[in-house]
Amino acid sequence: MKINKYEDISQIDRESKKDYIDRHSAFVYCENKTKKEEQFKVKVKIGDEYQHPDDPDHYISWVQLWNGEKMLTQANFTEGVLGGVAGNLEMDFYIVPQKNLKLTAQAFCTKHGLWQSDEVLVEVE
Repeated sequence: MKINKYEDISQIDRESKKDYIDRHSAFVYCENKTKKEEQFKVKVKIGDEYQHPDDPDHYISWVQLWNGEKMLTQANFTEGVLGGVAGNLEMDFYIVPQKNLKLTAQAFCTKHGLWQSDEVLVEVE
């Protein structure tokens, strides 16, 4: 399966391509340092400047949080989770790290496939 990734939309001329890339991309937000064996919050957001549809044939069906090659957790969604209105799906994942993290998020759009975030490094002290 092809994995789509975010491109810097400020470098793209066509508005429709900016919209397409941004609204499908996963973004990981968290601190860059944490303590070993303490609960650590990781926010994943789908889309930044543009909102993703929430239609019966076009919605985000799942979001996964990965540490390198290991999937840590997954959230599943059905159409209408955003009330049938376009929006930026957001979820908070809580993990308890043992060692440094290389976090990525993946999201699956029912119409446009798999999208992966950039990697976020977290130092665990």
